Amino acid sequence: MIDRPNARKGAHDAGERLVSSHASEDPFAAAFKATRMPMLITDPRQDDNPIIFCNRAFCELTGYGVGELVGANCRLLQGPDTDPQAVSKLRDAIAAERDISVDILNYRKDGSRFWNALFVSPVRDESGDVIYFFASQLDFTNIKSKEAELARARHLAEEEVARRTADLSEALRAKTALVHEVDHRVKNNLLTIASIVKLQARMTTSDVVERTLMSVLNRVEALSTVQRKLLNDEDVGHFDVADFTKTLVVDVVGALKRTDIALTTDLHEVVVPATKASPLALIINELIGDAVRRGLSDGGGRIHVEVRRLNGHFLVRVADTVTPVDVDREEDAFSRRMLEACSKQLRAKIERTVEGHATEVRVTLPVKD
Repeated sequence: MIDRPNARKGAHDAGERLVSSHASEDPFAAAFKATRMPMLITDPRQDDNPIIFCNRAFCELTGYGVGELVGANCRLLQGPDTDPQAVSKLRDAIAAERDISVDILNYRKDGSRFWNALFVSPVRDESGDVIYFFASQLDFTNIKSKEAELARARHLAEEEVARRTADLSEALRAKTALVHEVDHRVKNNLLTIASIVKLQARMTTSDVVERTLMSVLNRVEALSTVQRKLLNDEDVGHFDVADFTKTLVVDVVGALKRTDIALTTDLHEVVVPATKASPLALIINELIGDAVRRGLSDGGGRIHVEVRRLNGHFLVRVADTVTPVDVDREEDAFSRRMLEACSKQLRAKIERTVEGHATEVRVTLPVKD
């Protein structure tokens, strides 16, 4: 068992010898005593490696007096929340006589805690034997507290982000469900309108009324196709022009039931906001319907439909070669008025070229990526 009074005396004597070995004017000794950095020296040749010398800054940091520190082991600064792993690392480094730097939670004499950035280094004599351990301390409690505050703030921010994300996801799900419900109802209403128009067309005895009703029906069915596309598309906020065009042209040409129609397409994905879907659908429907009225439904011919991106725009091009037939002037005028109105709504540019029996219509529209 260690004799504490004798141990303290031995440590005190060792400290006196250390100090006396330096002249009073020695700048190292003077700096050691006066520096603001807490420092101490221990003697590993004595039992329990006691503190034999410490400066005033160390006493101020820990709250202990010199008489309480000299002869004591540095473990007196440890407390209930001191990390055992940090203590083990420190103990192993001292046993191995090597430098160590470790952050450790220490306790002052009054029980208050402080975070200590501790550096311990062995001091060797000329033969290489360790005769002292030199330790310096740095109180970084404020920094550690700010780190803890930042960690708490980060945790709170992450929780808030997670909560907001969940709220936004739920709102998006609700919005998507609402949009699907609205699209579904619009689709059903369009189908109902189409059924009413068909019934009226079958019952009328006037050729003019029948043609008018069938013209309305044609456009209602184009809008129904738009709603069907939007309803079945997971991305309810956007509309694929090429996909719609393919469906429409195949349906229209297929409904003619003619084997003398050569249909070709060059369709590339062009996605636009759903708000542009209806006027775009009507434009494409009018372009194809125009070719049908001018002779495609009577004598067959060739029709080519193209959708592709340009620089900052996209192109809808319909080219046909048909043997011309007389068209209903009123229907033709109405179709052109529809084209103009929809093009104006979309800020689209229409160019029509006619050479003999060949007609080409190019519609260019601005589109954002």
